[in-house]
Amino acid sequence: MKNVKKITALLASLLLAVGVTACDNNSKETAKAEPTKASAVERIKQADKVRIGVFGDKPPFGYVDQNGKNQGFDVEIAKDLTKDLLGDASKVEFVVVEAANRVEYLTSNKVDIILANFTVTPARQEVVDFAKPYMQVALGVASKDGAVITDVKDLEGKTLLVNKGTTADAFFTKNYPQIKLLKFEQNTETFQALVDGRGDALAHDNTLLFAWAKENPGFTVGIKSLGDQDTIAGAVRKEDKDLLEWLSAETEKLSKDGSLKRAYEQTLLPVYGDTISEKDILVEYK
Repeated sequence: MKNVKKITALLASLLLAVGVTACDNNSKETAKAEPTKASAVERIKQADKVRIGVFGDKPPFGYVDQNGKNQGFDVEIAKDLTKDLLGDASKVEFVVVEAANRVEYLTSNKVDIILANFTVTPARQEVVDFAKPYMQVALGVASKDGAVITDVKDLEGKTLLVNKGTTADAFFTKNYPQIKLLKFEQNTETFQALVDGRGDALAHDNTLLFAWAKENPGFTVGIKSLGDQDTIAGAVRKEDKDLLEWLSAETEKLSKDGSLKRAYEQTLLPVYGDTISEKDILVEYK
């Protein structure tokens, strides 16, 4: 009987030892299978490319030219970012976005950075992180000559054109619910609707409207500044804290070394001329 007990105890000890060893091996295998997650900056460097979301239909800030190449102010900034991050501006992968899907493209990991004329708002800050701003902007309202809208009160009983998911959409929906809004996904659709007379006026960033009205005779920005003076900045995912820190420092650097000014002179100055000063557009860091 004693021998049986000894054998039973020995078997139990062996089974326990085997179980502990198996658990230990499983833990080691799991550790091998799940390496430490790389930081956002390291991930981009390992991929040797950075995916940056820009507009494809919003000149002079982001658009695709007749040769299929991305052009515009945000595009030039994106090239400078890429050169400093990866050593070669050509390593940027431009991803064309719409105003309404900029947040979704970030949160679903379709892009690493958004530079699509992205205005900083409290609602957006809840879901993405904004770096230091590089532009300042307010809302404006454009309309046809001969029926120029100069006051918000003039919009009552009329149709106002806006892009879905923009600050103009949010501003008028919240503050002027009595004004009828006709919404579109793309900038080209919205501006064409104004040209066609499907709306009485169009609300958008004043920086864009000034440029558009200058290139489209017959239209005037009757309301030049509406709502708060906002800022525009690059944005990243909430979890990409190291990329956020890098992007903020890089934005400040591009201001100090004159890169933002060069991008302005190359893309915006030919459009604005002397109607707007770069000091009214760029955020300056000293």
